[in-house]
Amino acid sequence: MHKIRNGHTWSAFKKMSSTLEVESSSVSEKSQVQVIARAAAIMRALENESAGLSLGQIAQRVGLARSTVQRIVAALEVEKLVVAASPNGRVRLGPALLRLAGSVRAKVVGLLHPYLERLSRELHETVDLSIIEGDQLIFVDQVVGSQRLRTVSAVGETFPLYCTANGKAFLAQLDNASVERLIGRNYASRTPYTLTRLEPLLSELQQVRTNGVALDREEHTLGICAAGVALVDPQDNHLAISVPVPAQRFNAISGEIFDKLLATKTEIEQQFSQIA
Repeated sequence: MHKIRNGHTWSAFKKMSSTLEVESSSVSEKSQVQVIARAAAIMRALENESAGLSLGQIAQRVGLARSTVQRIVAALEVEKLVVAASPNGRVRLGPALLRLAGSVRAKVVGLLHPYLERLSRELHETVDLSIIEGDQLIFVDQVVGSQRLRTVSAVGETFPLYCTANGKAFLAQLDNASVERLIGRNYASRTPYTLTRLEPLLSELQQVRTNGVALDREEHTLGICAAGVALVDPQDNHLAISVPVPAQRFNAISGEIFDKLLATKTEIEQQFSQIA
């Protein structure tokens, strides 16, 4: 065994030992961050996969060895962040993650509700808040307008993206290739005014990107028009605010709706930036 023979050597030994401890700690921290990043990639791969994926499919999507995926999935299962989707080894997102997502959604709805109330009060029209999930949107909040003739939808109801103002506002945030991957090239006709092919829809989305407001001119439901804007909250959830109006009075007030929707969007984005 080597002995420390003088103070100078002892000082150098302590310095080297300290450096090794720091390097070891740094390596450990990097390893932990890498594991978290890989776990996040696996959970993103499982997004919108209600039937689940096999370990091999996950490994292929995230570019990791199957054995690595297996170890991380086992740890995620302990925390119920993923669960078994079938007896043959497929897994899907678990209830713990869904509860967290639901909690975040509830907080966002509570945060934005006063803006919906004010917008409805100023316009005397119904105002809707929706969240985008996959190729559809879900209504999560609504303030009903004071007009006797007004539009009302049930909270929790789902709508397609291609023929709604709030859906098109979201689609306009994507590039054209992403729009096609998400909703395809041909769509079901809801009314005689529905855009049923990709090319006309992309042309309209380009206009939305320019002016910031999307329109539904009786494309989803006869007798109802709407205007909508899209938002992204601090947790990267895609949201949309829309104002549906009976068709017979939409043109007369559409300019005011556009202005107030854009002003409301700006205010909300400023608040989001403060809490990001």
